[in-house]
Amino acid sequence: MPLLVPPGVHPNARVLVASRAVRAFGDGFVSLLLPYYLTLLGYTAFEIGVIVTATLLGSGLMTLAIGFLAHRIAADRLLRWACVLMIGSGVGITATTAFWPLLIVALMGTLNPSAGDVSVFYPLEQALLSHAAPPAQRTALFARYSLVGALVGAVGAQAAAVPQWLAGLAAVPLVTSIQAMFLLYALLGVATLLLYRGLSMPPVKASTMATPLGPSRRIVYQLAALFSLDSFAGGFAVQSLLALWLFQRFDLSVATAGSIFLVAGVLAAFSFPVAAWLARRIGLVNTMVFTHLPANVCLILVPFMPTLEWALFFLLVRFALSSMDVPARSSYVMAVVTPAERPAAASLTAVPRSLAAAVSPLFAGALLSASPFGWPLVLCGALKIVYDVSLLYRFRHVRPPEEPSAL
Repeated sequence: MPLLVPPGVHPNARVLVASRAVRAFGDGFVSLLLPYYLTLLGYTAFEIGVIVTATLLGSGLMTLAIGFLAHRIAADRLLRWACVLMIGSGVGITATTAFWPLLIVALMGTLNPSAGDVSVFYPLEQALLSHAAPPAQRTALFARYSLVGALVGAVGAQAAAVPQWLAGLAAVPLVTSIQAMFLLYALLGVATLLLYRGLSMPPVKASTMATPLGPSRRIVYQLAALFSLDSFAGGFAVQSLLALWLFQRFDLSVATAGSIFLVAGVLAAFSFPVAAWLARRIGLVNTMVFTHLPANVCLILVPFMPTLEWALFFLLVRFALSSMDVPARSSYVMAVVTPAERPAAASLTAVPRSLAAAVSPLFAGALLSASPFGWPLVLCGALKIVYDVSLLYRFRHVRPPEEPSAL
């Protein structure tokens, strides 16, 4: 683990990076197996979009609850409760194949249809990470946290091929093999719960105790509004729906899709250290915007490509660039608020993002039902460009204390 965190950070950082790795592995195969499993059960693209919407809506509502509880209940205790929900999600989705019970599991659980961490775990871990590193190391720590998540998530995506392998090797029904993977997801929740026992929560000075938003309220609300636009756009192309589009448009197998997302995850992972390097030189906001813009142009071009090879080329370029804003964004939010406001800021920037991202998969599912062209990808890229330009315009002069006044 020493190589996975910067020097001089609190031991909690190692626990949080390890827990991110465990959850990322589960998120990696769930994001691909969820739409495939629902397709095998006979659900349409629109119905799959509804269930994906429920997963994101549930995460948003739970994160909203965290915003009200974070300054009253210790973060490690809230994280353990989240692990119980993760265990219940894996067990619950294997217990029924009916639409409404599945919808309830999606709404109340932690199933993640995205390649990133959009679950209730993220704002809690984000706040703890911000206290685990000095300002000079904060972006580097967030970058390594994201790198580990992306790399292990990519391996998890490749593991989505295991059910087909089992079905061919042992004559196990494919649906049963996929349900076994969801039970593995529940076991990963148990492993995460055990890891959180290693968190140390030392007494906190009164000046840095978690409190509701105060002096930073205006800037947090503005960031939350912009991040919501970004997440609404991203909901049109969450990994589950992107995989569904590849299944429909190019008739890919789950194994092939898993290999594609393995490569995509590796590219995204190694972009995070580059993001930290860039942030030290051009600033956090510039890093967010100037890496995001070309990624979104590539995404818009994907549906217009006549062959799978060209579509994959632009998709992979997009994956290599599109996640570089993740550690920069997390570090930026934590840097421009007071230490006491960090848990509330993490939650209040995550909640609107989760709720906004929950809406668009419903429309994306409807669009994919109507046409295999890939309109959701076009809408995603176009809206994200609007977000990039708006973020640069509003926050280009709002710099964290550790950044020079002129870049």
